[in-house]
Amino acid sequence: MDYKTSGVDIDAGTEVVERVKRFARSTFTDGVLSDIGAFGGLFRPELSGMNEPVLVASADGVGTKLAVASAAGVHTTVGVDLVNHCVNDILVQGARPVFFLDYLATGRLSPDVSASVIEGIAIGCRQNGCALLGGETAEMPGFYADGQYDLAGFVVGLVDRARIIDGRSIVPGDVLVGLPSSGLHTNGYSLARRILFDRLGLRVDSVVEALGCTVGEELLRTHRSYQSAVRPVIETGCVKGIAHITGGGLTDNVPRILPEGCAAIIDPERWEAPPIFDFLRERGEVPEADMYRTFNMGIGLVVVCGRDDAHRVVTKLITCGEIGAGLIGTVGEAGDGKHLVQYSRVELPGDVGAACGP
Repeated sequence: MDYKTSGVDIDAGTEVVERVKRFARSTFTDGVLSDIGAFGGLFRPELSGMNEPVLVASADGVGTKLAVASAAGVHTTVGVDLVNHCVNDILVQGARPVFFLDYLATGRLSPDVSASVIEGIAIGCRQNGCALLGGETAEMPGFYADGQYDLAGFVVGLVDRARIIDGRSIVPGDVLVGLPSSGLHTNGYSLARRILFDRLGLRVDSVVEALGCTVGEELLRTHRSYQSAVRPVIETGCVKGIAHITGGGLTDNVPRILPEGCAAIIDPERWEAPPIFDFLRERGEVPEADMYRTFNMGIGLVVVCGRDDAHRVVTKLITCGEIGAGLIGTVGEAGDGKHLVQYSRVELPGDVGAACGP
């Protein structure tokens, strides 16, 4: 026997490396000192203008959205999802991404599929201004079934210590600004697939009138990156905290940036969510509390600022292309300390732009 008959094709792995070099090189910035294929990626960060540089790192995956990509035969978008998700995770602390690494594991290596995934990662890196510095492609027969793969990403960014955003200055009376999502992003897919495919018997090519597209097109909408719009707002010095609305939804993610004694009061009437959320709630008979703890419900990012800064923050976001940005809630005092997010009508400053839309 040899390695190939046991299920691992070294030649296929070599082909993948050669094919993705072009994608990776298209992301290289001035700080990259090594090429794809080296044992480790070398990067020289630009630290000018920083008094006390701090590295910020994050790792994440795409979850069961990968099953939809495989069923649809579309693999590029999940690579973009991966990068954008990781970039948003460090953006909330004020960091800008400098380089990215990926990990792709599969049962039987398909050079075409792997190249498509990594092409998407390269697209995401270029759009976010970070270098795809390296990665790993692992062929694991017997662990993953043929055609299955998993994907993880690792981002490293920089922020000056004095400009770290950590939510410590948030106080009752501050306001919450919501930025619209493009759809499910990369969370809640296990429930969404159960409703759409198992309960309703739909396929990725099924056209759903309420969604205005096929199921596959809806579920494969890319996870948005908020960096280009939020970075200029951070520079104003008005931002006290930022929450990336991922797994756990608004209910679990907003409290991650709230100081002790603070709670968030969110008014769901302040924005119009994309139709996929109502469709899943109604056809899946999902309880309201579960919806807000499973999905982003149309809000991909929440920015917290002082009430007096609300107009400036929303105007700046709209100027930077976030047309749907708007006030969605306020910060109040925590009562029993258990329910740190409450959903109810709330009075907010007027004349600060339109409410969020899809």
